[in-house]
Amino acid sequence: MRFFSSPRLVQLLFPKWTWRGPENNVIYLTFDDGPTPESTPWILSFLKKNDLKATFFCVGEQAIKSPDLIEQIVEEGHSIGNHTMHHENGWKTRTGKYLDSIAQSTAHIDSHLFRPPYGKIRLSQSKKLRELGYKVIMWTWLSYDFDKVISADKIISNSKKIKGGDILVFHDNVKAQEKIKEVLPFIVNAIRERGFIFKMLS
Repeated sequence: MRFFSSPRLVQLLFPKWTWRGPENNVIYLTFDDGPTPESTPWILSFLKKNDLKATFFCVGEQAIKSPDLIEQIVEEGHSIGNHTMHHENGWKTRTGKYLDSIAQSTAHIDSHLFRPPYGKIRLSQSKKLRELGYKVIMWTWLSYDFDKVISADKIISNSKKIKGGDILVFHDNVKAQEKIKEVLPFIVNAIRERGFIFKMLS
């Protein structure tokens, strides 16, 4: 079963992680797993045309491959976050190795924002990261734009449940590159018609 919205109970169990943004009349767009030349340029173009700011949680090894895209993300006024060096699953990675991955990634991604890949992070890893000054950013709504089983129509239908303050997750990776071109414009327009504005996380 896919949960587009993060269960409220899970949010309550882990209150030291950021699940929602601070403003109730705002929606927060985020993009994970990039940058990639297949997807990130289109997303940046769309954001620029629509006067939108977003937060990109970037993987270190992807940043090494596309430093020009990292530079463009920052130059165009978006915020950036750390998403580990190699997209490691925190549940399957020793805490020391996980922290090393994040430290390696900081050489290419200068940010105090961190999102764990797959949303999977051990409490020991989270504690250490917060001691180092990181904010662990989760989400309230996940698009599943990367999932071949989930249709664009289903994503759009579930986006009607998005509420003020929600942090949305899309992806600027190869898996999502076609579907996001359909769902992102529709969802952004629908949210704006409901009177919400968009901001990036900081």
